[in-house]
Amino acid sequence: MIAGAAVLGTAVLTVLPDTDEHPGTVALVRAEARVADTAGARTPFTTIEAESGKLGAGAQIHSVKPGDPAPTKATPETEASGYAYAKLAHTGDSVAVTNKTGEPANTLVIRASIPDAPQGGGINASLNLYVDGAFRQAITISSKQAWNYRHATTNADDPNAGGAAYRFYNEFPVWVEGAPIPDGSTLTFKKDATNTAAYYDVDSVDLENVGAARTRPEGSLSVVDYGADPAFGKDSTDAIQNTVDIAREEHKTVWIPKGKYLTNSVEGALPLDLTGVTVRGAGMWHTTIYRRPPLPAKQRSQILVGSGTQLSDVQIDANAVYRDVRGPGGSDYGINASGAGGWLVERIWTRHTDANWLSGTGGTIRDSRTADSYGDGFNINNSNTPSPDKRGDNITVENNFARNTGDDSFAVYSDSGTNGDNGQLSGARVLNNTAVAPWWANGLRIAGGKDVQFKNNLVNSVSSNSTLEVGVFGDSGHPLESATVSGNVLLGGGGWNGVRHGVQIGSPAPTSNFPDAFTNVVMTDNVMRGALRAGLLITKKNVNVTLRNNTIDGPAQQGIWVTSGVTGTGTFSGNEVQNLLPGQTKLQNDSSGTFKITE
Repeated sequence: MIAGAAVLGTAVLTVLPDTDEHPGTVALVRAEARVADTAGARTPFTTIEAESGKLGAGAQIHSVKPGDPAPTKATPETEASGYAYAKLAHTGDSVAVTNKTGEPANTLVIRASIPDAPQGGGINASLNLYVDGAFRQAITISSKQAWNYRHATTNADDPNAGGAAYRFYNEFPVWVEGAPIPDGSTLTFKKDATNTAAYYDVDSVDLENVGAARTRPEGSLSVVDYGADPAFGKDSTDAIQNTVDIAREEHKTVWIPKGKYLTNSVEGALPLDLTGVTVRGAGMWHTTIYRRPPLPAKQRSQILVGSGTQLSDVQIDANAVYRDVRGPGGSDYGINASGAGGWLVERIWTRHTDANWLSGTGGTIRDSRTADSYGDGFNINNSNTPSPDKRGDNITVENNFARNTGDDSFAVYSDSGTNGDNGQLSGARVLNNTAVAPWWANGLRIAGGKDVQFKNNLVNSVSSNSTLEVGVFGDSGHPLESATVSGNVLLGGGGWNGVRHGVQIGSPAPTSNFPDAFTNVVMTDNVMRGALRAGLLITKKNVNVTLRNNTIDGPAQQGIWVTSGVTGTGTFSGNEVQNLLPGQTKLQNDSSGTFKITE
């Protein structure tokens, strides 16, 4: 455990040693230099955890840590990054953090939670920001796209239908009013008398110095010239699509200038199809495509990326309130990428969407962000129907940042399809990404495939499941023929969705299309720290795993646990299991007769 604020930014995993330590920072300790220097996305912003700040009046830190009772339901603590947050519940309560990024900040992203409305649907309330003690601005915090209820008998947004609450937080991007906040300045978030929410759970704040809007590419076609409205007044779906269609015929680039563009607000509107065209915006802080299908939605609002598409420098946001594609909740994929001819997506920011769904051959998404999603952050897949455009081969997901995802933050999913005739996915690369606080499922997920690589990723806290799950998905999922997991920093895990652990490795169920297949994975040079149950679980039934030079640090239960009923082999060398709690063991093999471990 260390003092200070863990920072996910250009230094990947940095510590600002200026405040007292809190119990919730246990999952945010510095990893070994050989791993931490390369793990995670390099981003233009820096994240400071609120629990590392200075508390004012009656503000309190709420946290959960290894050794506490294992979670059995979602709570604001389990969904917070670092499993801790600052609670402002009374007038005068505050939390203060310091800009130590080395540059001024002209934008903030505040991750916070306020109560739902009594009948659901959320509320809005302001929270005051002071800079160096002087009032700067009131920031609007909302719960309108938070607070879903699992297994509610009416709909997922109904708090009075017997469901269990989760998805407490949302992110709020803010342009700083007045001058940028200088390096060294103190930012204080305070609940004043005008801030009317019953409480504010403040999890973290991102500081960023956003540059000027990008300029129009030479020879490009501007969507505004074809009738799109950057002032968010009228629906721009047809205007944007018409521009793309003309650019495709004329082999030109499409330009979306600075502004906010309303799409899919007209009943029956079709998704935007960008196939074969280069589409550029002015930057993810400057150009927003906002999808507002009438709810309940009867249409798709995803953005289609096909062979030959290049998409960059836009934000994609939506009015969705829960996961329900083409239904009352209004969610849909951020982008849906496919195509045998490859595609490139870079510097996009998806918010309040379902997954970024990634298939085809030779596609790459990089330097992008996703937040507050209702599905996976980034999902490499081969669909569930054989198609040359949806093979899921040689897809790369690199240097992306995902926070508060409603399913796996980064996933590879190989499906044999409804009829069992869909080919095996191969060549997936998930490299140098950061996953923070998914509210559902796992930080990283490998579900089948061949020649899969997960390297140098950072996972910081998982609410419901594991930091990493390795195996298959469902009965139609292909087995995992080969995967390499190396250089990752995996902090926390072991959530409330059943009995979960820090990292979990499994194999096809007896009902699977491949009941006797083995899961084959090599894990080297990873750091697994602060699991809320066992550090690494190997479970039934057929597993071949190589563990080499990994560190398992401070789990709540066993370091490595092989459950009963496992068949296969374990080749272990150079691993360290350390800082166990009293009574826990480094290695517990309950399948010693059938799972042979070679040290």
